[in-house]
Amino acid sequence: MTIAISIKINDGLVLAADSASTVFGLIPSGQLQVINVYNNADKVFNLRKGLPIGAITWGSGSIGQASVSTIIKDLRHRLTGDDPGFPSWKLDKHKYTVEEAAHHLKEFVFDDLYVKAYQAFPQQKPSLGFIVAGYSANAGMADEFQIDIQNGICSGPKRLRTREEVGLTWSGEPEALNRLLVGHSTALPALLQAQPGLNPVQINQALNNIRPQLQLPVVLPAMPLQDAIDLAEFMVDLTIKFSRFKPGAPTVGGPIEIAAISKHEGFRWIKRKYYFRRELNPEEKFTRVYEPEDKGQSAEASKRKET
Repeated sequence: MTIAISIKINDGLVLAADSASTVFGLIPSGQLQVINVYNNADKVFNLRKGLPIGAITWGSGSIGQASVSTIIKDLRHRLTGDDPGFPSWKLDKHKYTVEEAAHHLKEFVFDDLYVKAYQAFPQQKPSLGFIVAGYSANAGMADEFQIDIQNGICSGPKRLRTREEVGLTWSGEPEALNRLLVGHSTALPALLQAQPGLNPVQINQALNNIRPQLQLPVVLPAMPLQDAIDLAEFMVDLTIKFSRFKPGAPTVGGPIEIAAISKHEGFRWIKRKYYFRRELNPEEKFTRVYEPEDKGQSAEASKRKET
């Protein structure tokens, strides 16, 4: 499972997530049971290197045998223009939009892969979600578009808020942040409706009246980008610790990954894990010596350095 955070302020966007990936299996009774939890999944992505646009994901960590991380890198190959079979998918840096990238993600992930992988799936189909966020070409404020896949049905991309609005969105396992920021458990409406004599319409009306008084506003338009980064890290860390100490498997965990996107600095990693150590994988540099065509030219003058 996951906690995925998107924070939008005047100065930019912050995307953050944990790294847990939960593997489920069927037990003899037919119910799903947690088999294992791995803590090194990738859930934050730069959709097009060199452009201020990224994505976060939650839900299923794979489609068929391919991980979501590999799938998004395949999509990035198309958006960069490196796939000769899909030249129209290349994002033109002078006129691309975030919405365009979100539609490409939906077409690739859902239409091309998910539908084919699970069309004959006999049981409930896995859930999967994305937020595609960043700056469209020449835009002064960022955009966020959400895609939700629930039991084989895809909704979106839908705009989360207008370009001028700021705000906070969290997805995946919301319980910890709901209690902190909304003021009550996600189970409260169902618990109230289960009480005898309580009218569901009145319950919903009461909750709608109470929530604005309970909510904790933590995102302000003028918040500096560094404070938004700190807030995103706090919220992911809080959910990880909540998952660790609550009953059941700790399905949110592992390293926290954070990316910040701004108008002038673009997409920048703030925290990121690597499965390899940089010192063991140095960038290869070498010197190639070309033989001079003119016998009078010195070999020293013909050296070229390439990286």
